[in-house]
Amino acid sequence: MKTTEVYILGGFLGSGKTTLLRNILKQESEAGRKVAVLLNELGSVSVDSGLIGDGVPLKELFDGCICCTIQDKLEVQLHELLTENELDAVYIETTGAAHPVEVLDGIMSPIFAKKLEYKGIITVVDLLRWRDREELSPQLRQLLAEQIHHADFILLNKADMVSEMEAAQLIYTIQALNTDAVCLLTEYAAVSLASLQQMQRKRHNVHQKLDVHDHLHLTAIVHTFEGAVEQTDFEVWLRALPETVYRMKGYISFTHSQYPHLFQYSYGMPMYMNEMMKMPLNIVMIGEKLDKEMMIGQLKALEAKAAR
Repeated sequence: MKTTEVYILGGFLGSGKTTLLRNILKQESEAGRKVAVLLNELGSVSVDSGLIGDGVPLKELFDGCICCTIQDKLEVQLHELLTENELDAVYIETTGAAHPVEVLDGIMSPIFAKKLEYKGIITVVDLLRWRDREELSPQLRQLLAEQIHHADFILLNKADMVSEMEAAQLIYTIQALNTDAVCLLTEYAAVSLASLQQMQRKRHNVHQKLDVHDHLHLTAIVHTFEGAVEQTDFEVWLRALPETVYRMKGYISFTHSQYPHLFQYSYGMPMYMNEMMKMPLNIVMIGEKLDKEMMIGQLKALEAKAAR
């Protein structure tokens, strides 16, 4: 019986998991392999799914982590992917709040024991976030450390944003947490598929339960824009956000443009990309101890101002 490879893509919010996934899918397509994607989002609306591309079977899990509240749904979605498609591999992109061992526990179902070949956990580490980890809450620092400790392959991403000396020091601290994983410095999560396929899977106790996630206070807020906003006003709003906003992604319509922009925000830095088609104007905001009513109220005020 042919088995389907399973790769877990982990890492904290904004580290570069979706960029890595797109890089992998491009290489898989060039290799002529049939792969599928399972996306796990904390919010109720997906933004990443629009970035996957046509021809790739996709399932999405919303409003919770694979490792906590939606493991039953995960089994259903995986079953559908495997029965509806003849697949070489499935890539599971977890939320940034997911604990890798518990995600692994979520896919290690007896139902798939003979159908899936678990290949390992690929963890993306944002070197800036890791450098400044002391500014995070103790619970989030522990989560980052656990994500590194249980990885089989670690991408030390955004290497272009730190000096060579800083990178060397950060690699040392990361390798101290995980002496077995392959570590690779990357920019834009660029890595060869061959490198990932050759990684040696570590031994995991898949039934080990850690309660790190129980103590996190991550919130996912979804806002749907009714119209356009002024980009300058939006950027003023961004600069005033608390440091506990870790990640934002979505589609925003600006008054100066006919089509919406894909917007991504990580570590205080925004990124915009022009779209050439109409997209749903949803934005997902993920952070710790966020005031949902206040943030949505502020965005609605920006829309109202632009409509005058």
